[in-house]
Amino acid sequence: MTQPNDVPFDFETIPQLLARSVERFGDDHAIEDGNITLTFKQLQSAAHEATRALMACGIEKGDRVAIWAPNVWEWVVAALGIHGAGGVLVPINTRFKGTEASYVLSKSGAKVLFTVQGFLGNDYVDLLRGAVCGTEDDNPVSGLPTLERIIMLRGDTPEGTIPWAEFVALHDMVDEESGLERAQSVGSGDLSDILFTSGTTGSPKGVMTSHGQNLKAFYAWTDVIGLQPGDRYLIVNPFFHAFGYKAGWLSSIMRGVTIVPHPVFDANQVLKRIGEERITMLPGPPSLFQTILANPDLKKHDLSTLRLCVTGAASIPVDLILSMREDLNFDTIITGYGLTEACGIATMCRYDDDPETIAQTSGRAIPDVEVVIVDADGKEVPRGEPGELVVRGYNVMQGYFDDDGQTKETIDSDGWLHTGDIAVMNERGYIRITDRKKDMYIMGGFNCYPAEIESLLLKQGALMQTAVVGVPDERMGEVGMAFCVLKEGQDVSKDDLHAWCRDNMANYKVPRYITFVDALPLNATGKVQKFKLRDGASALLEESRVGA
Repeated sequence: MTQPNDVPFDFETIPQLLARSVERFGDDHAIEDGNITLTFKQLQSAAHEATRALMACGIEKGDRVAIWAPNVWEWVVAALGIHGAGGVLVPINTRFKGTEASYVLSKSGAKVLFTVQGFLGNDYVDLLRGAVCGTEDDNPVSGLPTLERIIMLRGDTPEGTIPWAEFVALHDMVDEESGLERAQSVGSGDLSDILFTSGTTGSPKGVMTSHGQNLKAFYAWTDVIGLQPGDRYLIVNPFFHAFGYKAGWLSSIMRGVTIVPHPVFDANQVLKRIGEERITMLPGPPSLFQTILANPDLKKHDLSTLRLCVTGAASIPVDLILSMREDLNFDTIITGYGLTEACGIATMCRYDDDPETIAQTSGRAIPDVEVVIVDADGKEVPRGEPGELVVRGYNVMQGYFDDDGQTKETIDSDGWLHTGDIAVMNERGYIRITDRKKDMYIMGGFNCYPAEIESLLLKQGALMQTAVVGVPDERMGEVGMAFCVLKEGQDVSKDDLHAWCRDNMANYKVPRYITFVDALPLNATGKVQKFKLRDGASALLEESRVGA
């Protein structure tokens, strides 16, 4: 089995990390993306040019800069450029529609947006312009007054936007010494990113974390899993997510690993790339590996280089772990638990844990982090008894951006982050999640928050009330089911409502079942009794299915 390696932890900021990695791995391949290969030296040079170009665009320390793009090499360069300029990275989900993305841009006050044209058939600039109404101004999107520039990483260049090459050329306006001074001025406690997580209150919340927090957390993460120089990491998890970003390309830079971006999961393409590109590390939710194992051409592909896998986000059958080891050649399979508010990681199994432990638990606390199970009064419960999982340590977020109220509700006066997840801890300190965060369900590895989906559904206009619950699904783990009450005089079919959802929200949020009801079950205070909806959901599945 793979053992942890000994790359020293001698960096406090992401620019420092990049510099140290150049010293250790300079001419090794940092990124391979199609016909583009960048060594660590070349990656640093490209990042410095992006930093100077951003400075030429007026980006100061603390300014927010967004990226709305799939997994491509330019994403990494742009992000490192943002960090070098002292900016705060704001990733945007590529499945978002214009309304969702404009909320993130407006809330964060992002000054610059990096994006692409044509990914999954989307015109992201047009989506933004169609979603935001405002007075005519000099900004690229009328109605987003803080957004000064849109830079196209790939694809066509709509009017009012800047192509990537033209943006990079701006670095000549700022001398190299000024760029290096800016990067060196970044501190461990400075914000590195704001990741917007879909919220149980109906609107995404911006989770703030610092350079030092993230580097310490993922140094521990890479140490536990045994990521090592020479590994080739096919990053299927999206860069806009903590797993694709922090556990993905940032961890790869830390350990001298080659980043191999993969924009959209397709089992045949992934299997082909594993063999052709000698992939050693492949992460993903359990559904990804179930799909790969079910592929009829599995045996035709060379999987001999695979050795390391990190999975989670759902319960895992022991048989799946055994099949992954036998049929996919994984030597090390590790599961864990994390949330965006804890830098993406809180507990992990260890490389030498047995298959039952890996499948049935989410591991134990990472070093220097406390994990406790508490009752409703905040008192620790005995081992083996359920309660709320709370986390305390260096990995706990700085707070929600521009939302002190929600921050205080989530982090108590003693520094404990209240996850809202119900868990049980065994005598070894390993946890097992027994219930979802409030009403959240997980579809194919994506967290789905009913309150947010309900808020979007009501924008359609024909609904008076709606309630969304997660229901079991053999392939995706869980999918959404929407119970809808029509406004008086309104008449809309479930297929029409489904089509509207597909046009106005990320695909993973779109309910797979829609049923119309006369009223929702309410308690005495008027709160929807979702347990009653879940109890009755199974009898309605056949008649309420929508889409393919």
